[in-house]
Amino acid sequence: MFNTKENHMTKPITSSPSPNQSAVNIIGAGTQIDGEIKSDNDIRVDGKMKGTLTSKAKVVIGASGIVDGDMICENADISGKVFGKVEVSDLLFLKATGYLEGDIVTGKLVVEAGARFTGSCKMGVKEMKPAEKPVSQQMQKESKAV
Repeated sequence: MFNTKENHMTKPITSSPSPNQSAVNIIGAGTQIDGEIKSDNDIRVDGKMKGTLTSKAKVVIGASGIVDGDMICENADISGKVFGKVEVSDLLFLKATGYLEGDIVTGKLVVEAGARFTGSCKMGVKEMKPAEKPVSQQMQKESKAV
């Protein structure tokens, strides 16, 4: 059991994740970052971030986390504070302790009781150009009447 001569169970230790795993980038409490962050993996903010935060995966803003700037990601959970435009391609989850001041563009939105939000919200597909928007039936009726 404790034989050091032969150990068939040892595996090499690596610091980078394998292609099947994703790394979680953490901005810890007490840390402040000014600038732009881009990541292909998850990001968790428990400290302060001023600037643009972009992730191709999930962004989690912890209860002590503050983001002052735009946020672009696939999924997001907000328990802390965000001041800026938030673009989430799939699901944005505003937790009970979350505060968001800015505009939201998201596929789906979940808001827990107690969460606070000030700004505009667009859900579903991204905003279409005027030429792509369907003509309303009312406008069609008016043009036929003339």
